[in-house]
Amino acid sequence: QVQLVLSGGGSVQAGGSLRLSCAASGYTLWRTDKNYMYWYRRAPGKDHEFVSSIDNSGNTDYADSVKGRFTISQDNANNTVTAYLQMNSLQPEDTGMYYCKLNALWGQGTQVAVSS
Repeated sequence: QVQLVLSGGGSVQAGGSLRLSCAASGYTLWRTDKNYMYWYRRAPGKDHEFVSSIDNSGNTDYADSVKGRFTISQDNANNTVTAYLQMNSLQPEDTGMYYCKLNALWGQGTQVAVSS
């Protein structure tokens, strides 16, 4: 059974950087059908917000609020698909719980806290 394992959250000051990773081990279909990995976030008291996505052709998409600051990437090796989210120039409004999703499968969240 495929599981998503997240890592890389933490606390930084405004202007800092963090890199999140999301590993989907045991997923062997990444290169076959159309597949997507997504990053979402949920700020305190708010709904889930789309952050970024990447498909298995390398096409990417970003929320306007993170364009130019965040970069999504992925690699696929040893039956593990890993998505990364490099977050630069972090701002307090980027604070929240970050989640990854492989197609319709959600991973657990990882906390990102940005202080001013």
